[in-house]
Amino acid sequence: GSSWEEVVQLGKEIEKAGATIINTGIGWHESRIPTIATSVPRAAFTWVTKKMKKELSIPLITSNRINMPETAEKILSEGDADMISMARPFLADPEWVNKAAQDRTDEINTCIGCNQACLDHVFEQKVASCLVNPRACHETEFNYNPTEKKKKIAVVGAGPAGLAASTIAASRGHIVTLFDADSEIGGQFNIAKQIPGKEEFYETVRYFKKQIEIHNVSLQLNTRVSVADLKAADFDEIIVATGIKPRELKIKGINHPKVLSYIDVLKDKKNVGKRVAVIGAGGIGFDVSEYLTHEGESTSQNIDAWLKEWGIDKSLEARAGIEDVIPQFDASPRAVFMFKRSNGKFGGNLGKTTGWIHRSTLKKKKVQFIGGVSYTKIDDKGLHYTQNGEAKTLEVDHIVICAGQVPFQELYQPLIDAGRNVHVIGGAFLASELDAKIAISQGARLAASL
Repeated sequence: GSSWEEVVQLGKEIEKAGATIINTGIGWHESRIPTIATSVPRAAFTWVTKKMKKELSIPLITSNRINMPETAEKILSEGDADMISMARPFLADPEWVNKAAQDRTDEINTCIGCNQACLDHVFEQKVASCLVNPRACHETEFNYNPTEKKKKIAVVGAGPAGLAASTIAASRGHIVTLFDADSEIGGQFNIAKQIPGKEEFYETVRYFKKQIEIHNVSLQLNTRVSVADLKAADFDEIIVATGIKPRELKIKGINHPKVLSYIDVLKDKKNVGKRVAVIGAGGIGFDVSEYLTHEGESTSQNIDAWLKEWGIDKSLEARAGIEDVIPQFDASPRAVFMFKRSNGKFGGNLGKTTGWIHRSTLKKKKVQFIGGVSYTKIDDKGLHYTQNGEAKTLEVDHIVICAGQVPFQELYQPLIDAGRNVHVIGGAFLASELDAKIAISQGARLAASL
């Protein structure tokens, strides 16, 4: 990378050549430093633009992880930059600017920085879109036009799929009732937002809460609705978005007190010991491992702590801000061992633009990756397994099961048998991996078609 002196020299030469404004980017990922992922704090690199403003006389634009008006306004009001550059937030909500200007910030569908449907799609040569706004870049395919025939619709489940379906259907003029057995909306969002670096999911829940209010969705929380209830209410359409339940593994001793599900850990906040085996190396396994290896404030909420963690020299005396600077991740409060049955890369199905960040973080937290195993049993000693034909025992306090999930759709078939118009979406439809991108897209497309 460049030294600070070289960057200043380049800026001055560009200004001298006649440029009237400069957009200050921070670089890409050749240095293996996250720059735009959700785990990066908001406005994490604006201080570089502020430093450059002291060297040049023309206006400077700043960018990277600026997704809400209050963040942008703070940058401008404090003189850190003259203009804000954003891209992904306009995929998430094309009305971002209008809502900000009209003091409707609580209605903004916030970019969560996940990259799952935008950059990941680009790198896979697919059409870019947005996890929280599946209509992005597909505006000619489906629209949320006012309905010509108002229907009475029940949506069962207030997770990602159910929230999208209910709010969009109601925005089109349908009469929608949204049921959920929990005390709050969000479903799997409420699990995701517990993970250090995924706090932006709070914004997504806030957005849907506001949409429920605006479009007069009748929200029935703490309500485990039955087939009889739905039949008695005589709904025109019933949408089953009841999500998933963790897959039950067939391992001897699976009901041992040492065994916890990821829901036990992330939702129910059960105590977890100092030595932990995590079974499963998909997105859930990585999320649980990040949660277990962290304590205290998330560095995603503290720019200076995050810069220190990734080895970035804020004085920029180091070349590229990182040369010979040692990353300083806090020690994990637990020893974590991640297991999977297959060989090969851990987290191989994680996002193309973010998977390397998760792997790097866990390696720096000293998580041990153990692949190519078969599980023998669980007992008071811990986890017994076989690897390369050798029987082994890992003494642990707890074993957390993150080995997938199955659809929870007990309402679906009885309603079909009763002759009702029933649709199933989200995890209740396909639970191979928790995927909010697919869930929200299914909910949105169904709601647009009713």
